[in-house]
Amino acid sequence: MADLIFGCTGATADRYAATPTLSFQLTITERSGVRVHAIALRCQIRIEPHRRRYTATEAERLHDLFGDTSRWADTVKPIQLATVTAMVPTFTAVTEIELPVPCTYDLEVASARYLQGLDDGTIPLLLLFSGTIFVATDEGFSVELVPWSSEASYRMPVTIWRDLVDAHFPGSAWLRCTRETLDALSRYKAQRALPTWDATLNALLAEAGSTGEPLPAPEPEGPQAQAKGAGQP
Repeated sequence: MADLIFGCTGATADRYAATPTLSFQLTITERSGVRVHAIALRCQIRIEPHRRRYTATEAERLHDLFGDTSRWADTVKPIQLATVTAMVPTFTAVTEIELPVPCTYDLEVASARYLQGLDDGTIPLLLLFSGTIFVATDEGFSVELVPWSSEASYRMPVTIWRDLVDAHFPGSAWLRCTRETLDALSRYKAQRALPTWDATLNALLAEAGSTGEPLPAPEPEGPQAQAKGAGQP
């Protein structure tokens, strides 16, 4: 029976992927001496926010996720980052693989909002493994399950996330809104001959500041569309 230990030794931002993708370096050690023919591996990756400290500025950015810091003991919970699969080729004793993890930069998704709120330090991650192990035997192959207790911890530097975002969205960010809101913004933009969405949002913020009253929030009706901000047309 295979006896596996999983470890994560590093992560990098894949600058040439079509979509934002992190690449994790995994080490898999087999301690019983059998030859592993293959592993159909499944990995769930969670962010564990309670395992790091936050500056006052970071805590302010994370208020919409966790509320007031006085309540963080109850409100700070693990956040799902991704669930991915990979095929591990044949090995004996030890092998290393790259695990690609597609990421989102949709700031309405909890993981992206959390990561966007960090300035520096590390991001505490927990990798939970499951899947099927194919072990080579004299008679052929035997099939075993990866124990549900298999896991690995990794503290990913915040700079890796920043590198990933900058590679795909240099100097910009994505906002999502309803089609009705996008239509209203388009009319406002056209009426004032504003060149970009960034200029449109800045003009609205300036108007709100001049009146001293916040702009009314639109009702979330109908299908949603994406509007790109921060300097993008």
